[in-house]
Amino acid sequence: MTLDTIRDRIARAEARAGRAPGSVTLIAVSKQQPEDRVAAVLDAGHRVFGENRVQEAATRWPPFRARYEGIALHLVGPLQTNKARQAMEMVQAIHSLDRPKLATTLARLADELGHCPELFVQVNTGEEPQKAGVLPGDADGFVAECRRLGLPVRGLMCIPPVDEAPSLHFALLAKIAARNGLDGLSMGMSGDFEEAIALGATHVRVGSAIFGARPG
Repeated sequence: MTLDTIRDRIARAEARAGRAPGSVTLIAVSKQQPEDRVAAVLDAGHRVFGENRVQEAATRWPPFRARYEGIALHLVGPLQTNKARQAMEMVQAIHSLDRPKLATTLARLADELGHCPELFVQVNTGEEPQKAGVLPGDADGFVAECRRLGLPVRGLMCIPPVDEAPSLHFALLAKIAARNGLDGLSMGMSGDFEEAIALGATHVRVGSAIFGARPG
């Protein structure tokens, strides 16, 4: 599958859902992808990318940013507090704000640095013990605490369980976002982004459908 194909599918999903054209941001998740594949997507004009690990992003993106203008990086994987400063100096959005300690750290660094990326609170909609994210029942309180800290919470993010219908989790995330006055919904990946768009996704995170399977 190609970038153009994914763009076309997003545009059609927007139209079917009665959404404005271009209302969904495509995040090309480039984690562990070879440099030549990333360069090909950049050469095709795409500029919004997602990385899972701060260290990989810090190694990969400075050379690309020297060659291409307008790159926006989104951290879509877990963030350790000891990597928070490095992340905040490098990315435009963090999609994995998932615990009070990280919120406090980001707030302190925002005061020091004078800026903060857009933030998405990760919600563990499936209440899976092995997965990061605040539980649905704790989401309202956590969003309120982040706002009290002055953090720029743009929206919510989820990764549905692999063995359940993703639409149920997308609908739950949209409901939590609506009651908290949040309009950002980071949900939907290569296999289900059209369902996510139908249920209000503003950001979809697509990797293998654009780049192909990761080597190894």
